[in-house]
Amino acid sequence: MSELFQHGTLALLVPGLLEGTISIQDVLKHGDTGIGTGQGLDGELIVLDGTAYQVNGEGKVTVVNDTDFKLPFCDVHFAEFKPLKAVEKLKMRDVEKTVFADVDYRNIFFGLKMTGNFSKVKARSVNKQDKPYPSLTQTADQQSVFNHEDINGTIIGYYSPHIFNGPAVGGFHLHFISEDKTVGGHLLDFELAAGKISLQPFETLTQHFPVDNQEFMSHDFEKDDIASAIDYAEK
Repeated sequence: MSELFQHGTLALLVPGLLEGTISIQDVLKHGDTGIGTGQGLDGELIVLDGTAYQVNGEGKVTVVNDTDFKLPFCDVHFAEFKPLKAVEKLKMRDVEKTVFADVDYRNIFFGLKMTGNFSKVKARSVNKQDKPYPSLTQTADQQSVFNHEDINGTIIGYYSPHIFNGPAVGGFHLHFISEDKTVGGHLLDFELAAGKISLQPFETLTQHFPVDNQEFMSHDFEKDDIASAIDYAEK
């Protein structure tokens, strides 16, 4: 088993605390694989094989070369995935059932990697928001949704125990990037025609807080309906 590094919490996005508080350069010191978002919810981030890819509000992918690129939230780790099984005609709604039929990981964090041919992919991203930043639900109302068919690619994401809903997404939080690195985004739905699932369980979660950000340090999260906002934004 290994370690998952998380900077920020998903909950801080709920009231619109979208300031970037860690550089991509520092993120990559903690992992070569992961997901996240840029300052102001500047697209969806996928880190794969040590390279950070940003999916912009139009669903297009670029490599993040700017060392000053900052993120309010991310999850990364050093990949040591182990194959779980080959699957066919797997729908997104059946991923938990399929995984937990073979492993008893419900109460730990683990990484998931899925590769193959997807008969359909429904993904989203958003354009960068400007100050004063909107709330997470307001941003979700502005998201762009992209539909793809018969596309080869990779899903990277994490499972968080449901008792951690707020710091992270309770359940699966998954991002997609195509094999040719031209399209991707945060996954809303998919069907894997044929491919493979690999997993990596974590025995340690390192939760890194943006303690130098005064907005975060002084915000009262008791005022926020965190669970409802996350559920709204994830769907």
